[in-house]
Amino acid sequence: MIRLAWRQFRSEAIIGVAALIVVAVVLAITGPHLMSVYRMAPDQVTSTYHTLQVAVVALLVIVPAIIGIFFGAPLVARELETGTFRLVWTQSVTRLRWLTIKLAVVGFSSALLAGGFSLIAAWWANPINIVNQNRFSSATFGILGIVPFGYALFAVTLGATVGLIFRRTLPAMATTLVGYVATRYAVTYWVRPHFQAPLRMSARLSTASGFSFINTPTGLSMTASPPPIPNAWPLSASIVDKAGHTPTSSYLQHACPALTTGPGAGRVAGGPHTTPVIQGSMQTCIANVSAKFHEVVSYQPANRYWPFQIYETALFVVLALALAGLSMWCVRRRVT
Repeated sequence: MIRLAWRQFRSEAIIGVAALIVVAVVLAITGPHLMSVYRMAPDQVTSTYHTLQVAVVALLVIVPAIIGIFFGAPLVARELETGTFRLVWTQSVTRLRWLTIKLAVVGFSSALLAGGFSLIAAWWANPINIVNQNRFSSATFGILGIVPFGYALFAVTLGATVGLIFRRTLPAMATTLVGYVATRYAVTYWVRPHFQAPLRMSARLSTASGFSFINTPTGLSMTASPPPIPNAWPLSASIVDKAGHTPTSSYLQHACPALTTGPGAGRVAGGPHTTPVIQGSMQTCIANVSAKFHEVVSYQPANRYWPFQIYETALFVVLALALAGLSMWCVRRRVT
């Protein structure tokens, strides 16, 4: 049965390995030059092979989805659609063994394929990651490290389960894509930030702080954005006093009168896309506000990168096992 499952999957495996070889050759040719640019002029690394950088990121993002669509969805749906599964069952192969071996062969091969793409790209992009110092970004975290292994396993079992339920290849492929994208989005923005309780950091306000003043119909308000922290994940920032209260409009108008009248009135002060107020007035405003208020930043530190990689990989492996269990239940109960 293992041999039969491999023969059925052989064409997809050959295509996947061929694509991996092509990518490996391209990155092996350009990688040494990228490293030499980093050693001579680190500030030019992010602009070197810019088109290739975008292509590599896009490829690594879609690889698990492609695996789910073209490897997972037809895995069972195609046999149910054509009726070829009955031939296997007449050879004293049970339903559960048939499904288990197919999932194991394709799932393991897909995980190795996705992991291969990720490892090659991680080697190539190492100078870029050193310069950017942003490993927690949504564009980087999910394409490097060990999480692609979990994504691939999840995508395969999702496609197989959907194909088993719909029994049609095309609807299964479309549903797999939607389900995979929705799950990745939910985990990235709703689950991942809560793998561990974030740390909090207090900082004194200064001209380098990421905040803005805005004149609104209800009065002057103040907003804050997290500052860049090397290889960490800033989640939120706020301007508060010792009791945790944010500055009121009346307080800001009293502390920053120059921002409510004159050339800066009605504009965002300190924002990157607006005309700044007079520098002296800005410094006076910051000095007045910082006498009572400070900035509090919530963030995930850089040393949690690998624990978060492990947590997310484990989560998708558990989801894959749950889907495999559902598939086995469906095979026993629903397939005739």
